[in-house]
Amino acid sequence: MTKRTSPLSDKDNASYADFIKWHETSWYGAPGADALLPLISSRYTVEEAELLTGIPFGPKTVDFLADLKKLDKGELRRRLDELAHKGLVYRFDREGTTYYSVNDIFMLMRTSSWPGGKEESDRQFAELSDRYFPEFMKPWENVQEKGLRVLPINAVIEDNHSVLPYEESRKVLDSYTYFCVTHCPCRMKKALATGVPDKNPTEVCLHFDRLARYVVENGLGREITRREAEEILENCADLGLIHAISNQQQATDTICNCCSCCCMWFESVRRLKHAGGLVPSNFHINVTQETCTGCGLCVKRCPMDALQLEDAPEAKGRKTTVTDTQGNKKLLVNKSGKVARANADLCIGCGVCAHKCPSRTLTLRRNTSDHHPPETARDWAIQFTTQRNAAR
Repeated sequence: MTKRTSPLSDKDNASYADFIKWHETSWYGAPGADALLPLISSRYTVEEAELLTGIPFGPKTVDFLADLKKLDKGELRRRLDELAHKGLVYRFDREGTTYYSVNDIFMLMRTSSWPGGKEESDRQFAELSDRYFPEFMKPWENVQEKGLRVLPINAVIEDNHSVLPYEESRKVLDSYTYFCVTHCPCRMKKALATGVPDKNPTEVCLHFDRLARYVVENGLGREITRREAEEILENCADLGLIHAISNQQQATDTICNCCSCCCMWFESVRRLKHAGGLVPSNFHINVTQETCTGCGLCVKRCPMDALQLEDAPEAKGRKTTVTDTQGNKKLLVNKSGKVARANADLCIGCGVCAHKCPSRTLTLRRNTSDHHPPETARDWAIQFTTQRNAAR
């Protein structure tokens, strides 16, 4: 990563401005161009910015790009491969041909922290990212279909027959053959920008197939097995992290494990007052108050403050018997005289509260009406662009 140590010349500023203007032609654009300049100049050298200006954001062969840039094909390939290792260029192979494209601003904010670096340059980028965050998130302010959708914890769903294939984590994993894990860019940047490490692990972002191969081949993350991916999901559920998947039904490439204190989608609601963050699942929490012991664990684990304890004097001293997975029975007693109550309007249907409920009082129940995510990434992009343009 580039560490800026001297002021930019007028020529340098002009080169970076041209590069930012080129980003305006991408699907995400270059929101807050003036605020973006310090971030761009910290991540790219002037030479890199000049080379990438004009290179499409969609995949092209090196032959096409060499003709476009009037450069030697071998030299251009070498330079593009170097930039892929820095997370600035996307590279993949298809039927024996290599394709390259420039990573847009949205992708840049992810790739820069995937390796989990903690050098001074990483801290500088994190601080600049935090300053740029309000501008960066503006395109999402009035967009219904966000980039991530809540993936419910299936073990706490009342009726598993109601779960659609794109809502079931194991079926999602079944559709892939290659897996990798990276560090969470939100958690990494927040920790570096504030100087306060997060209590949760950072190496929890899962990627699949083409994106995963790009990540591993360029040293941005590490390859894992299918079982390791399942173990990460299980551990994150235990910790109270929210599973969130690429917001489309087909060919999803990422599952994040989000916390409400760092995730960009939660930040957009709490810090920027956006109407919505993560797209909720098709489930909501259901509380069986008759078996609630009033322990309050669900209140602590809920990322949306959608649960609270209310007085229930008749519940004090009430006994509930639960059976664990080994068949052992345990007697629980309501000592507080309180029971949990849910606010359905705030619930996003993640299930992290029910996952650890000792009396199994909480379950995820299907909503009365479903919200279906876009079928493909292309469908999602069309909806995003339409909604964003309509809000302008």
